[in-house]
Amino acid sequence: MKDIEIARIYIREGDHEGGLDVMKQIFALLQDQHKVQGVTVFRGISGFGVHGEIHAADLLHMTARLPLVIEFFDTPETVAAALAVLARLIPSGHIVKWPARCL
Repeated sequence: MKDIEIARIYIREGDHEGGLDVMKQIFALLQDQHKVQGVTVFRGISGFGVHGEIHAADLLHMTARLPLVIEFFDTPETVAAALAVLARLIPSGHIVKWPARCL
């Protein structure tokens, strides 16, 4: 068994920072720069955030910017290094992390 950390990032489809797609920036950073052990993206069918604005997939709102959850894991040191850089792209309060064990 190995101690790891899991981090989860909450964004929306089409979020941009500096004119670039945030999800693509996150992937590039995690894959190329930090070479984390694993990344998964979950696409929500609905959700809302701190402002209570609902984002949902339905026929009336085909352009809804649906919620995305990007989850990754690695050693605590690698996760900390990645999150230090990601904090510049992601709004405060949209990243959570917790310790885990890799079996």
